[in-house]
Amino acid sequence: QVQLVESGGGLVQAGGSLRLSCAASGRTFSSYGMGWFRQAPGKEREPVAHISRSAIGTYYADSVKGRFTISRDNAKNTVSLQMNSLKPEDTAVYYCAAGGRPFGGMWYVANKYDYWGQGTQVTVSS
Repeated sequence: QVQLVESGGGLVQAGGSLRLSCAASGRTFSSYGMGWFRQAPGKEREPVAHISRSAIGTYYADSVKGRFTISRDNAKNTVSLQMNSLKPEDTAVYYCAAGGRPFGGMWYVANKYDYWGQGTQVTVSS
């Protein structure tokens, strides 16, 4: 069982930055691939970024590539999402997720993840 708690959301102006963090419980954090997803009002949940168990592999949605950076610290059981050059369309609830099974390259599929956090609101004003 893994519990995930996100933090760091808030209100920021367009062009600004935020850093989201996700703290995980348990001793086997390094055995999970970690992802960030987001859901805007009236829209489906969409993938944002993923980092492999060893942090060697990172993957991003095209909409955030070059602006967002995912990282993890397996010693501290945390995964972070640095968000720069934020746009109003980045406004959403951001969720941290953990997956213990092989992803088969499909990091962007929500049901590949076993555990989810409660989400943190990010609002970008124009």
